[in-house]
Amino acid sequence: MTYDTVITNSHIILPQGVLDKNIIIDEGKIVGFTNDIPACDHKINGNGLISIPGPIDTHVHYGVYSPIDQAAKTESHAAAIGGITTMMRMLRLGNSFKTSLRDQLEAASKNHYIDYTIHASIFTPQQISEMPYCIEKGITSFKIYMNLGGDVGHVYMDMSPYSSKLSEATVDVNDELVEEIVKTAASLGCPVLVHAEDYESCACGIKTAKEKKRDGLPAWSESRSPEFEAKAIKTVSKFGRDYGCTIYFVHIGSQKALQQIKEERKLGTKIFVETCPHYLTLSYENQKGYLAKVMPPIRTAQDNAAVWDALSHNLIDTIGTDHVANQLKLKLGGTDVWGALAGFPGIGTVIPILLSEGVNKNRISLEQFVRFTSSNAAQIFGMHPKKGTLAKDADADITMIDLKKENKVSSELFGGFSDYIVYEGMSLKGWPVKTIVRGHLVAEDFEVVGKLGHGKFIERPYSYEKEIGS
Repeated sequence: MTYDTVITNSHIILPQGVLDKNIIIDEGKIVGFTNDIPACDHKINGNGLISIPGPIDTHVHYGVYSPIDQAAKTESHAAAIGGITTMMRMLRLGNSFKTSLRDQLEAASKNHYIDYTIHASIFTPQQISEMPYCIEKGITSFKIYMNLGGDVGHVYMDMSPYSSKLSEATVDVNDELVEEIVKTAASLGCPVLVHAEDYESCACGIKTAKEKKRDGLPAWSESRSPEFEAKAIKTVSKFGRDYGCTIYFVHIGSQKALQQIKEERKLGTKIFVETCPHYLTLSYENQKGYLAKVMPPIRTAQDNAAVWDALSHNLIDTIGTDHVANQLKLKLGGTDVWGALAGFPGIGTVIPILLSEGVNKNRISLEQFVRFTSSNAAQIFGMHPKKGTLAKDADADITMIDLKKENKVSSELFGGFSDYIVYEGMSLKGWPVKTIVRGHLVAEDFEVVGKLGHGKFIERPYSYEKEIGS
C-alpha cells in the first residue's frame, strides 16, 4: 500500500516521553509509527527536528475588530505560522444565539487555514436558556465575564459577518447571573470558563486611581488588584461546588489568584487553570507605554516567577494566548492608560516563547510543553482522542519544531490583522518550522503554504468531563 505522507527521522514528543520513529499519515489521520519508510506520495524530512501533537490555543478573540469572514483568514494565518493547529474562539454575541450563531458559523466555515472551535460567552438570561441550542451546534463550553457589570459593563461584541461596524454593548454579569450559568452548565455536563475579576471592586479601584491622577501600567494593575481576582475566584468556585460544575479559570497570572485556586481545590471544586505567555514574560516593571494593557493586568516579576513555578509543578493545565486581533489606532486611541484598549495579539508567538523561555531554559520539559499546549486542552474540552495526541486514528495535526532556530519577533512575520506586537524585536530561540493540519502541510518556514478553507469547525460532543491523564 502507498500512504499519503511519511515524516522521517524526527524526535517525537508524547506526554509520556520521546519516540524515535517515522510517522505514517494517511487520509488525514495518524496510521502509526515505524522504523522503515513505507511507500508514500510525500516524504517530510524531520532530521534535527522535533514532532509534537498539534498545539491548541484555548483562548482567542477574533471577529471583534474585523468581521469573522476576514478575521478568520488573518488570524488563522498568524496561528499557522506560529505552529498552532486548532484555535478556540471566544464567541461574543449580544443577542440570541438562535438568530446570530448560524451566520457566524457560515462566515467562518470557508476562511480558516487551521481547525477551530468555539466557546460561547453568556451575558443574558435568554442566552442561558439557549445553551442547549449551542450544544446542538457542537459548542459545549461556556464563558463567564465576572469583570463586566455595573460601572464597568462596556464590551465590544463580535461584529456581524461582512460588516465593519464595531458592536458596542453594556452588560451586567452579576452574581445571580453567574450562579445561573454555572447551575445550567452543570446540568448539561459542560465546563464554564471564567474571567475572574470582581467588577464592583474593579469599578472602585479605577475610580480611585483616576481621582489620584494615576497613569501607566502600574496604575492599571493597582486599580484591578489581584485581591479582586481572588474574590471572584472564591465566589464562582463555591457555585462550582454547590452544583458540581467544572470551572476553568482563564488567563491566571498572579500569585494571589494561584493561591486562591489552591484553596478552592482543597475545598473540592473541580478546577482547571490556564495561563498566558504574557504572565510568564511581562511585568509592569519592565514595560513602558500602554501596549501591554490587558485584563487581568500584567503584574510583577515576582508574579512571573510564581506562574513559572506553578507551571513547572503542573498546577496549571493549559496555556492560551488571550489573543486579541486589534490595531494601534484603536489600541492607543486615548491619551492615558484609561483610554487605551485592553488586549493584544499573541497567537503567533506563544510556541516560540514557551520554547525559548521555558524548554530551552529548563523551566519546563518538552513532555510538559506538549501537555500544556495540546493534550490537556484536548481532554478538557472534549476533542480527545481526535486532537491532542499522535495516537493511531487521531487527526494528523503535527507541528515540527527546531529548538536551535533563532529569530526576531516582528508583527510582519505572522500576517495577522494587528499592526503591532508586544514582543517586537525580541530574539527567541526555538521555533515551529512546519505546521501540519489533518495531514496537510499548512505552513513552512514562516510561510503559509496551505489552502484557505482547509481549516474545519470541530464540533465537540455533549457531556464530556474528563480527568487529565485518564
